[in-house]
Amino acid sequence: MKDGVEIDAQLLAQAAELLDACRDRNETVAAAESCTGGLIAATLTAIPGSSDVFERGFVTYSNSAKSELLGVPYWLIERHGAVSEDVARAMAGGALTHSHASLAVAVTGVAGPDGGTEEKPVGFVCFAAGRRDEPIRSACVLFGDPGRTEIRRLSVAHALHLLRSLL
Repeated sequence: MKDGVEIDAQLLAQAAELLDACRDRNETVAAAESCTGGLIAATLTAIPGSSDVFERGFVTYSNSAKSELLGVPYWLIERHGAVSEDVARAMAGGALTHSHASLAVAVTGVAGPDGGTEEKPVGFVCFAAGRRDEPIRSACVLFGDPGRTEIRRLSVAHALHLLRSLL
């Protein structure tokens, strides 16, 4: 696919494995997405029967959406920037607060081709994942600049891996 991310067999297999593991443990999932624009949700829901695990997704591409839908404080975005571990943690926490899911993952980053800075270049993506009533883990990854499509695909794969690591 030229301009969008193709949900390839590897991502689908990773999603199916996650869904099966969640089913086995009676866990449900919510996703808070910025730079992936709903691709985590699309990948999970591409698997038939995913509705018993995938509870909901939040596509919060703008800063106002992060605040309005997830409760991310504006001051946090202003202080640390939308692409930061602090905001990713707040997004994951907001996804748990505003859903019935037991697990949540959040992703915010610079997919490019524009928008990068020296401090946060294209390919810099921050993730957070956690379960209800436990501390949320976060980290940022620099994927480099393999192109917008690949950064988004790599981000989905990493988010699925983080959710799997919670089980």
